[in-house]
Parts: sequence; C-alpha cells; structure tokens
Amino acid sequence: MLTILGKSTKYCDGISRRGFMKIGGFAMGAAGGVNLANLMRAEAVAGASPAGSQKAIINIFLAGGPPHQDMWDIKTEAPREIRGEFSPIDTNVAGIQIGECFPKLAAIMDRLVVVRSVVGCEGAHDGFQCLTGWDRRNIQSIGGRPALGSVLGKLLGPTDPGIPASVALAEKTAHLPWSEPGPSGFLGAAYQPFRPNGNGMEDLTLNGVTLDRLGDRRSLLQGLDQLKRSSDASGTMAGMDSFTEAAFGVLTSSRLAEALDISKESPEMRARYGDGKPFKYQYDGAPTCNEQILMARRLVEAGVRSVTLSYGRWDSHGQNFDLVRDHGSKLDQGVSALVLDLEERGMLKDVTILVWGEFGRTPRVNDGAGRDHWPQVSCALMAGGGMRTGQAIGATNRLGEYATARPVHMQEVIGTAYHNLGIDVMNTTLSDPTGRPQFLVDLREPMRELV
Repeated sequence: MLTILGKSTKYCDGISRRGFMKIGGFAMGAAGGVNLANLMRAEAVAGASPAGSQKAIINIFLAGGPPHQDMWDIKTEAPREIRGEFSPIDTNVAGIQIGECFPKLAAIMDRLVVVRSVVGCEGAHDGFQCLTGWDRRNIQSIGGRPALGSVLGKLLGPTDPGIPASVALAEKTAHLPWSEPGPSGFLGAAYQPFRPNGNGMEDLTLNGVTLDRLGDRRSLLQGLDQLKRSSDASGTMAGMDSFTEAAFGVLTSSRLAEALDISKESPEMRARYGDGKPFKYQYDGAPTCNEQILMARRLVEAGVRSVTLSYGRWDSHGQNFDLVRDHGSKLDQGVSALVLDLEERGMLKDVTILVWGEFGRTPRVNDGAGRDHWPQVSCALMAGGGMRTGQAIGATNRLGEYATARPVHMQEVIGTAYHNLGIDVMNTTLSDPTGRPQFLVDLREPMRELV
C-alpha cells in the first residue's frame, strides 16, 4: 500500500482523510491481484483510446429495494394496509404527485422523470441489474456481462490519462453484493472500475511526502527515487516497469485527488448537499452518505464517465415508514442538490442521473410495519442527459401490485443511459472471448418518451 501522509480529517463514513489518501487503497475492482498498474498494462494491450466526449452518468443504487408506493407512486385509493402512512404532494409539474418525504424533488419535477412501472427485476439482492441491465447468470461461462461503466471504458476510454473512466464510490458493506462496483465481465480486468479505499496494491509507503507537497513535483520524484532504492534492496521493486510508474502518476495526480476531496467545496455547497447524518437503519448496508453524491459531481466534472454509489439500506421488512422518512428526506436533499448544481454548472444536459434499486416492496404492509420483497414491479428516478423531463412514466394498479400502463424493462433504462452517453445501442456490439459480437442490451431501443 502506497501511503501519502496528510492532515487527518474525518469523512462521513468515519474514514479519516489520512486513511482515504492511502493510495494503495485506490485499487481496481474486487478481483485478487488487480491493481492500477495491472489495469494500465491491460488497457495498453487492449488498445483503449482517449475520446473527447464529456458525457457521464451518476448511478445511485438504493440497495435493498426501495418501496415504490411510498416514494413516487402513492396509492391514495388503496386501503390503509396497502397505502401506508404517506400522503402525496403536488410537484411543479401539473398532474404529477410524489410522496411527502420528497418536497425538494417535487419543487424541481420539471427537471426529473419518475418511472412507476419498472419490470424485469430478477429478485436478487444485489445491484447487478442496476449496473448492467442483465441477469447475473447471462453468459456467465465466458465471464458474464460488463457493467455500463466498464463498457464506457472499453468504447470511449478515459477523458484524460490521469482520470479513470469509471469510479465506484460504494464502501464495503456487510452484505457485499450491495456495494459491488459493477463487473467488467467478459471485457476483463482492464475495465474494472476504480475503487477508492479498495484493496490490491503492495504495502509500500512513500516516506517523507505529504499531501501539502504533492504540488512539488521535484519532491515527489525524489520520494519515488528513495522508494525505489529502499525497495530494490529488498527485491520488492524488481520488475517495476513504466505501467507501475504511470500508476503512481495517476494515483497522485492533482485532478483525481482534488476531485475526491470535498473539502475543496465551499461550506455553503456542502451544506446544500448535507452529509446524510446521523446514519440510521444501516445494518448490513450502506450509509446515507450525501457527501458521496457531492463527490460524484466533482468526479464527473473532472472527466470521469461513470460514477456509481450505494445509498442507504432500503430492505424494510420492518419499520418501513420510519426508514423512508429518514432515508427519503436525506435522498431528497442530496439528489435535488445534485440536479440543481449540475444545471448551474451547465452540465445537466450531459450528465445522466439514475436513482433506483433492485426491486420494489410488497403492496401489503406486514405485521412489523414493513414491506417485503416484490420483484413484480419497481420504480426509478431519472434526470439530466438531455432527456425530455417533467414526466411520470407508467402506472400500476390500484394496489401497486403490477404495471398496468407502459411497463419499462430495466434494460430500457440502461439502454436509455447508453443513448444519453452517445452510444448507439441499436448497433453497437462488443466481442466476447469467443469472438462473438454481443449487444450492450437485448431491449436496445431507448425509452421513446425521453429521447
């Protein structure tokens, strides 16, 4: 692990700034032995080329399965044991109402799309479908389907040599599938997403170089020379090549370090997003870390094409309504701030925002005031990307059991994201290890209402 010492400041997840800047933790993916140097070697072999597009996606995964009927699809005509405790509120788009926990989003509904009829959920308790559009079992024998971020890395490459194409911000959760970064699938390790605070690099310390001196390239190079000399004596640096040198360069680049450092933001901007604290109902899931939403904006502004994060733990088998009040109000603040922030920076038309989970929740409230798993129908919130916003798409029946109008398959949502990113999903294919062309999604036409 390459550690650059610096001032200690606590992030919302309890990790100190010093710990956060342990560069060895900036590893690629969860596969053993996959680190930045290996990634760069593989990318060179694969021939990844830079591209000029600045379009990006921020995919906010609501791990555990958010309750559609308590968020964007309040069932006012259903019995209380179905409808629950929340009332609908008007939005700034006539005729569209959403749940009372989301007043800030209601005020900017003209910039948003709610999808009330998401279908095709496999029912697995993970983010695989929200990251790829596919069932995990599909072509698993040849590596499986790659996530959207990995596809962008393959097709478009990084926007800058010092900026990864795809970044996964989700901290490790006790239920590991809720923080998976998105697989590279059959594309291979070269296209694993970049994971701050991951594992994978050797335990090396760059002694004598602090964060305050990163701008001094001479001091950095001197430190690297010292590192080489001390490591060569023990044989650790044997075989170090230009890719490893480049890995150090990327990991210590000012653009990446600054993008990951929200202390660069004004107190007013940080207050606008909030920090999502106190973290409640987290259990084995992710915290409601609004600072990661702000960090996502900083990353796409720096040139990252795909940012994913896991927000909260929505598996509400008990205390569903208390959980939604807590998680929902924090999500309302963070996502509304993100949308308006991107708009003010002139970036909203180029950045697609997805907010969704792996499935919905049961219409009937159980004896523990909770809702159980319900893959029959789910929901999504979308924004940006040049889409025609100010819409509520689809509908469910009176009890919220199944889609009655315009069912939207999960692949259509992913296909629309690809379209927004400038990729022709109707015709674009990737070659799998057998040489066979594979389309990015089966349902290849983007949502006609939005494009």
